[in-house]
Amino acid sequence: MEPLKELPLGFGMALFENEAAAQKFASMNHSTRQAVVQQARQVHSKEAMRAFVNRIGGEADG
Repeated sequence: MEPLKELPLGFGMALFENEAAAQKFASMNHSTRQAVVQQARQVHSKEAMRAFVNRIGGEADG
């Protein structure tokens, strides 16, 4: 698997900015990562993507 190649650009950038979320995403099994990537493809704004990634990292949306 080439993990960065399959990520939507905004999702990858938001993960890069959130180390906790990136580590959690990296520790997921393949099917869970695929499900998260599919959810990320449905996010259409920078703010919503940051909130989505923050939730992955266990942070509040604020």
